[in-house]
Amino acid sequence: MKNILIVAMLLVLSSCKNEQKEPIKELSPKEVAQYEELKNKAFHLYQTKEYVASAQKYSEAFKLAGNRSGVLDRYDAACSWALANEIDAAFVQLFIIAEKETYSKYDHITKDTDLTSLHSDKRWTTLLALVRKNKEDKEAHLEKPLVTILDSIYREDQLLRLQLNEIIEKHGSGSDEVRAQWDRIHEKDAINLSKVKKILDTRGWLGENTIGQNGNLTLFLVIQHAPLKAQEKYLPMLREAVKNKNAQASQLALLEDRVAMRNGKKQIYGSQTKIDPKTGKNYFTPIEDPENVDKRRADVGLAPMAVYARMLNISWDIQKHKEMTEKLAAEQ
Repeated sequence: MKNILIVAMLLVLSSCKNEQKEPIKELSPKEVAQYEELKNKAFHLYQTKEYVASAQKYSEAFKLAGNRSGVLDRYDAACSWALANEIDAAFVQLFIIAEKETYSKYDHITKDTDLTSLHSDKRWTTLLALVRKNKEDKEAHLEKPLVTILDSIYREDQLLRLQLNEIIEKHGSGSDEVRAQWDRIHEKDAINLSKVKKILDTRGWLGENTIGQNGNLTLFLVIQHAPLKAQEKYLPMLREAVKNKNAQASQLALLEDRVAMRNGKKQIYGSQTKIDPKTGKNYFTPIEDPENVDKRRADVGLAPMAVYARMLNISWDIQKHKEMTEKLAAEQ
């Protein structure tokens, strides 16, 4: 399915779900809420491997929206149909986004194991040719040398963090192996930051029309992983980039939260977590006005806290979060 952006360590995993969501236009607030509820149920069913039921929930959501939907939602539906071995239904969704929405994530779709059941079907070759053409069309006017540099930075950034996840599972979060990996990550982060700073300082925060979606994401990831001083320097630039539609509001939300947390303040969008040294479990750092955090998240294109928490294997309860926040404040 879509890539999951795990904010705690900012890993991009080869999986179907994305923490970000796409708003459906021309729906009332009530209909949007119903649509999101159906999507959340579909995702939960996907997680529990109830693939037919998951795909059917996506279909209910699309019907509710008058057959209007986000591209990534239809991609997720196709994944569930494919895992249920409903090949025809999966191709219907994929051809809709490829033909009508010019879906262009060729590298992702070719590696997504959720779609393996489709590979032996002759339609798969046709679909990939269409997606590849969409990709080539979108990238025709990009600055290719700069795209190549950013793609290399992205791979370096993510590879070490993916390896870290594996090392934690094998040796534990407090192991010497994990500390050694973090040293490698910090060393590479410093090199990548130097490269990205040159781009930002000379060109500004470039949009997808110049460096592509992955290049644009790379700028954000490198700054999100940077020292606080660098984050504070480029935060105003990212704010301006969002205003100029050169960056996503969800990216700005994550950086706003990261800077606030590192300055000992409450986060706004609930994106940041820490590990409790006593239990070894992740928890959400204090959130400002947690009762309305889901509204703020929706405004910037982030999924509800309950969905996000489930992805991170964290329990989300507003009252318990408030109690934890009060306890932390009392201990200071």
